[in-house]
Amino acid sequence: MKVKMLSRNPDNYVRETKLDLQRVPRNYDPTLHPFEVPREYVRALNATKLERVFAKPFLASLDGHRDGVNCLAKHPKSLATVLSGACDGEVRIWNLTKRKCIRTIQAHEGFVRGICTRFCGTSFFTVGDDKTVKQWKMDGPGCGEVEEPLHTILGKTVYTGIDHHWKEAVFATCGQQVDIWDEQRTSPVCSMTWGFDSISSVKFNPIETFLLGSCASDRNIVLYDMRQATPLKKVILDMRTNTICWNPMEAFIFTAANEDYNLYTFDMRALDTPVMVHMDHVSAVLDVDYSPTGKEFVSASFDKSVRIFPVDKSRSREVYHTKRMQHVICVKWTSDSKYIMCGSDEMNIRLWKANASEKLGVLTSREKAAKDYNQKLKEKFQHHPHIKRIARHRHLPKSIYSQIQEQRIMKEARRRKEVNRLKHSKPGSVSVVSEKKKHIVAVVK
Repeated sequence: MKVKMLSRNPDNYVRETKLDLQRVPRNYDPTLHPFEVPREYVRALNATKLERVFAKPFLASLDGHRDGVNCLAKHPKSLATVLSGACDGEVRIWNLTKRKCIRTIQAHEGFVRGICTRFCGTSFFTVGDDKTVKQWKMDGPGCGEVEEPLHTILGKTVYTGIDHHWKEAVFATCGQQVDIWDEQRTSPVCSMTWGFDSISSVKFNPIETFLLGSCASDRNIVLYDMRQATPLKKVILDMRTNTICWNPMEAFIFTAANEDYNLYTFDMRALDTPVMVHMDHVSAVLDVDYSPTGKEFVSASFDKSVRIFPVDKSRSREVYHTKRMQHVICVKWTSDSKYIMCGSDEMNIRLWKANASEKLGVLTSREKAAKDYNQKLKEKFQHHPHIKRIARHRHLPKSIYSQIQEQRIMKEARRRKEVNRLKHSKPGSVSVVSEKKKHIVAVVK
């Protein structure tokens, strides 16, 4: 006679301590769980609703400037330190942990046009309307010492922007031309120009550090190679580009903030067509900055709002605004990828969460597991109409809402006109131009 013995391993069901959760045996056979999908759908719906309920992105307002905030800079080594320059020539250094100003410098006469930190974090550079470039120590003066810059360079023209090399003691300024400076010299190592209009912004590539890009008021975006000391190529758009920002993870990708309310993500190897056109703002886009992950970027606009775009999507996933916030001039994404800072016309720097409904502070392991589970559920059911509508809905100020409606009507009218022209023209006489190529005038090499 054959006898079968039942054997169980106690490790599979006995708790190690009283504080552990009871282990529940579960059979994952789908035939035994016919209501699994409806149950998950309800959980995804509730998770999406709760995400909107807990979306409280605004954290703090740093006030103290006596004029509009014109530029921001991050400290390369310290997450808590931020530098800001104002329209009255004042530079302030802030501690984000304490949310206080720890140092004030009257750096320039007139606007502070640009500010950047040295890659090691020991000093920072400012440029202003008084035609000077000044280098300052990051640490304040000792007791009884006078606040003075380490070096001052007097230029021939007004400088409109500055950026520091990511690895070497070299920085670039822009104005009538792009100048490359060595920190030890008072004259530029080389000057590069292409055209005659003033250049508003210059940015070093964080990966291929010898590359830099600039945008000029004659609607050009120009790319330079520091090793050859010559411009590489330029792309001409329909309207002026205010600034550009390089992707910190992909060496060839950069995003341009344009006056025509759009942002354009380009691959520098093929400038004739943008990789993506990002549309949602209803006024000129003034600044853009990438998250350290390279998957998203934040934009600041003249329409008094801040928007967060995924790199591969044409529409924004988030929009931030307050009643008091005026035209947003500058924006920065912090180096830990958790927070966004913006400086605006009404003299305030605002601190926002990058993920509006994220819980701050230490999470327990069960909270982390629940958060990850809910995130997966939302991703699984994201295309269901009810969940999609709740996740996408945002309250907007009346001014932005009415402008969106107006632009929608204008866009539809233009589309209708194109369709009619195509319909009533000889076949092949009217070519259809894609939305991506519409705004590119030419690429010059």
